[in-house]
Amino acid sequence: MSTAALAGHPETQGLIKRVILQSPPFGLDLPTPEVYGERVAAYLELAGVKTAAELRALDWPELIGAGLGLFARTARWGYWPTPFLPVIDGVTLKRHPAGTLTQGAAKGVDVMIGWTREEANFGFALDEGYAAATREQVTARIADTFGADRAPEAYAEYERARPGSRPADVLMDLITDELFRIPGLRLAEARAESGHPVWAYQFDLPTPAYESRLGAAHCLELPFVFANFDQWAHAPFLAGLTPAVRDGLATAMHRAWIAFVRTGDPNHAGLPRWDRYDTQGRSTMRFDSVVTAVGDLAGASRVLYGDGLPGPVSAGTPAGASTGTRADTP
Repeated sequence: MSTAALAGHPETQGLIKRVILQSPPFGLDLPTPEVYGERVAAYLELAGVKTAAELRALDWPELIGAGLGLFARTARWGYWPTPFLPVIDGVTLKRHPAGTLTQGAAKGVDVMIGWTREEANFGFALDEGYAAATREQVTARIADTFGADRAPEAYAEYERARPGSRPADVLMDLITDELFRIPGLRLAEARAESGHPVWAYQFDLPTPAYESRLGAAHCLELPFVFANFDQWAHAPFLAGLTPAVRDGLATAMHRAWIAFVRTGDPNHAGLPRWDRYDTQGRSTMRFDSVVTAVGDLAGASRVLYGDGLPGPVSAGTPAGASTGTRADTP
């Protein structure tokens, strides 16, 4: 979100050539100062002060404590908690960052965008309350997005996309789509339609940590992108990964990110061909134990939300797929 906001800011024009957007929560509805005023007032109340100057005089534990209180006060069942949001104030942020990369001067910036397969698991999968969610609860949450009439149909589509799914799994996929995958796809589609370069990826490697309940969760791609597992010893979500697969995938991703930074093209000798995303093949790089370029990888979600014309291709013969590269291959 911040990267897109910077790339589209008038004061940075000509300074940024390309951006990599990893799981940007473009599905967030960003507020104006007037709308956000209620949260500002709530935070000041929780911190026990009345002005910004008084806030600056507080020790950091008091600021953190007020922040946790704001989390609790603004939480809604079935929604990613976002007590602190960028504010469209006309100065630091003039419009939603997703729009800056499809219109205006920033549309000429090279873009790579991607998401993880199970983004929402990061925030919800280890919560026993969500694990016990019922079909009725999840259908009611889906109705917020699709309306009461379409909610049962949408629930059934999510079940079909993930055979054997529980209500909690359907909820995780819904939140992932709303906040990350669908807005990311829409940005990729818009840039492709206007002829501006964009590459798309999905990180699919699940972690065995926590009895595999996290899947390929939000943030899991970070140590692979930076290939710095030694700096993540404190991160329990990496426990149990097979070293050969872990290191092979990290090499493939790290080199792709570096290639994109240097040249605007993520391809390198250790990857299958990674084509730009377009509205015909919709090539998306799938980062898993086998790295593969897949056509319309997120097609089921795209069609469910009404984006584009053709439906997803058969899982057995993905359009545009190239020969996979195993992550544990040197």
